[in-house]
Amino acid sequence: MLKSKVNLIALAAIFAVASCNRQGGEAAAGGGRGGAATGTEVTVFAVNTTEAVKGPISDYIELSGDLIAGSTVDAYSEAAKGKVTRVYVSVGSRVAKGDRIALIDPSQPGMTYVEHIVDAPISGTVTDLPIKVGMTISQTTSLAKISGGGGLEVQLYVPERYISKIRNGLSCQISLDAFPGELFRGKIDEVSPTVDVASRTEMIKVNVDNSSSRLKVGMFAKVKIITENKSNIVQIPAGAIVQREGKNVVFVATPDNSDKRYSIARQIDVTPGIIIDNVAEIQSGLESGDQIVTKGMSLLTDEAKINVIQKDAGVGGQNK
Repeated sequence: MLKSKVNLIALAAIFAVASCNRQGGEAAAGGGRGGAATGTEVTVFAVNTTEAVKGPISDYIELSGDLIAGSTVDAYSEAAKGKVTRVYVSVGSRVAKGDRIALIDPSQPGMTYVEHIVDAPISGTVTDLPIKVGMTISQTTSLAKISGGGGLEVQLYVPERYISKIRNGLSCQISLDAFPGELFRGKIDEVSPTVDVASRTEMIKVNVDNSSSRLKVGMFAKVKIITENKSNIVQIPAGAIVQREGKNVVFVATPDNSDKRYSIARQIDVTPGIIIDNVAEIQSGLESGDQIVTKGMSLLTDEAKINVIQKDAGVGGQNK
């Protein structure tokens, strides 16, 4: 009988110790995950944030093409037919209006004529010279192409779906593989009045500033046509916008007054505008300076507890 009582007392003591250990462990787990030491666990999500900023944003269409001479004039012979007996210039030669380009002998079998001199119709640079000595030409044969001034153009073909955004005078940014990291400026100066029915494109020409004379005819160019400019716009990374019940929302990190170690994620409905290069315009819902969750938001809900482990650089800015 005494032995049974001793056994019962021992079992009661073991149960009490186990119960205390379990409650203590739950309290520790709750504190590590954001909950109070009451045995209730609260999930804390690790996230990255960045700051919403204000600044300009531009919409654009990106196309590519080759540099061509901006204002090119062909030189022709006045002789009805003849043979090239001499060429005075070469590709790249600078000529003034009236300088000799070629000498043409219009003589025919049994008839001898005075040789005819072909002059440059304008001042500029010889960009193409399709003739050679001994070649027979006619009045419709282009003997040389002369580019006036230092201006160059890029001939581009705009898909039909973008035509409504194109007009004369739009600013353009031109980049070339030959000059990495540099941007050259230009403007649309010619828009075709028709659409090619085969390709469904519209031809435009962009005048390129070549005042430095570094650009050459034939270079491959990438052109950004700036179709819309906006200033003082709230911007965030486009990837921060998520869908919740058919709405565009972002999560804003706000202080957790009950636990200074963590923050609270507030779900905010937003109205996005244009999205350019992974930067989204926010038309309503956010203010400059709001801390936006950019990573770890896929499982978040409104008022979820979060731990900000990193503050990323803002749009076009530095780490905060």
